[in-house]
Amino acid sequence: MTLHPSHFSAVLLFSFFVSIVLGITQRDEAKRMFKYGAAAFGLFVGSAIVLSWLMYFMAR
Repeated sequence: MTLHPSHFSAVLLFSFFVSIVLGITQRDEAKRMFKYGAAAFGLFVGSAIVLSWLMYFMAR
């Protein structure tokens, strides 16, 4: 059995793990780590969606 994630699920996985690392390395307190990681995750996913729509319309 091989795992073939879609592009969007790959972006979600990448964003999730990078956000964890950024939260841990960039903030000192646990509450601030979680907030920073959640914000980074949202920005990663949001920018991926916006950029994908821009590329879709530029290709047409």
